[in-house]
Amino acid sequence: MNDEQALRDELLAQARRLGASGLSQGTSGNLSARHGDGFLVTPSGMPYDELRAEDLVRVDMQGRYEHRLRPSSEWRFHRDIYAARPDAAAVVHVHPPHATALAMCRMDIPAAHYMIAVGGGDSIRCAGYHTYGTQALSDAVLEALDGRLACLMANHGMLAVGSDLAQAMWRAVEVETLARHYALALQVGRPVLLTDGEVADVLATFANYGLMSPRS
Repeated sequence: MNDEQALRDELLAQARRLGASGLSQGTSGNLSARHGDGFLVTPSGMPYDELRAEDLVRVDMQGRYEHRLRPSSEWRFHRDIYAARPDAAAVVHVHPPHATALAMCRMDIPAAHYMIAVGGGDSIRCAGYHTYGTQALSDAVLEALDGRLACLMANHGMLAVGSDLAQAMWRAVEVETLARHYALALQVGRPVLLTDGEVADVLATFANYGLMSPRS
């Protein structure tokens, strides 16, 4: 999408979906979309139901911005993901209950269900803990996202990338659903993991599942 206003409108619409989707509440979480030589990101500390399209902050790849509002305190990992991952055109970072509960336990999500493929591999890794907004956290997120499309963030939350905002939001919802199923399975017993071959079969057939395929 090349029209900045249309992208702002879409980013605003997706941000306002966060509460209803159960992905975040209040001012927690942040969203961004690649645009030109930088990206648009939600501002710091503003409730999504009060957000307007003009409140979204444009940040360049050096972290510079010219706006009356400050960008999200997490702008660094948004910037670094766009710099490292040409396949990523949108980033959704949220604190949903089940993914966050697993992240508080510093647990990966293993291949206990075929929907693990939504994260692009045989697991959804949990990035190591670092203070929010720091370069150290950004570095840990990039490591956890290596070869993946989503990750948990220790004692923090969850992050998903996509080829557009709709795909990134869809992926975030699916990861939270997967986290809920895994957390419930751990209460019932010991989940049986899919084999490497079974995961490979799912990954091979998953390209056209839901919003999985690129939508550039």
